[in-house]
Amino acid sequence: MKFGLTHGNLGRTTDPDKAVEMARAAEDAGFESLWTVDHAIIPTRYEKVYPETTDGHFPFPLDHPLADPLPWLTWVGAATSHVKLGTAILVLPQRNVLVTAKEAATVDRLTGGRLILGVGAGWCREEFDALGADFDTRGRRLREAIPALRALWTGEPASHESGSVSFDGVICQPRPAGKTIPIHLGGFTATAAARAGRIGDGFFPAGYGDLDYLAALIARTREAAAEAGRDPADVEITTRWTRDPSDVDPDVVRRLAELGVDRVTVPVMLFDPDDLADGIARFGETHIAPFRG
Repeated sequence: MKFGLTHGNLGRTTDPDKAVEMARAAEDAGFESLWTVDHAIIPTRYEKVYPETTDGHFPFPLDHPLADPLPWLTWVGAATSHVKLGTAILVLPQRNVLVTAKEAATVDRLTGGRLILGVGAGWCREEFDALGADFDTRGRRLREAIPALRALWTGEPASHESGSVSFDGVICQPRPAGKTIPIHLGGFTATAAARAGRIGDGFFPAGYGDLDYLAALIARTREAAAEAGRDPADVEITTRWTRDPSDVDPDVVRRLAELGVDRVTVPVMLFDPDDLADGIARFGETHIAPFRG
């Protein structure tokens, strides 16, 4: 099992020094990856439908600092050497696909091929409205963006034609250090799971919550991959620990592995902010080391 540290670009670790301290502590503790969240803006009035909280509210104060994922990952990537750098998730239908391809390739190039681009459709209609992006077509536009990204990352003259993305004979440089960038799709539904199985390099169903529901989502991912003629094992599965990090149950982690989960991420805000580096180190000794043999 691999362990990631998520929500790094939120709150205190938007401070440049604290971000570096946290990232280096995570790398030293054996975390395999660092992950960010994405909201360009936070509406103060919104329908309470956030899928990971019982009351539908944002899981953090609305005025909490939230750094843009890609610059933040570049910053901590420059201060680390091998920890992978992921977005979980980037709300791709709110962004220009060609600009995103350029930004992601630049981050990957500067950090030696460590970027994992997690993308999703988004859930907050009011955020889309403020950005002038259409909410109702976000799923289709997400699907259409992914082959466009991969075409742009070849570094060769690329063309793509779909309902929302169209270009002909354009070059996007620099090329990613790893020639391409893994694309993981986030989501909470069977539709998202199937989408990941058909076209994703990974699926990020966020907090594991009900293990039976998670198992069903993973099964749908594998089924959709097979239907698309892909090897289901090629779709990496990541989920999120949603409890106190001192309460990680090794038996639950083993159960997640049995279900097909490859990586468990732990939100930074679950650690004591006044003891962050030491708390991360203790987590590595107590919970990561046993799974590393």
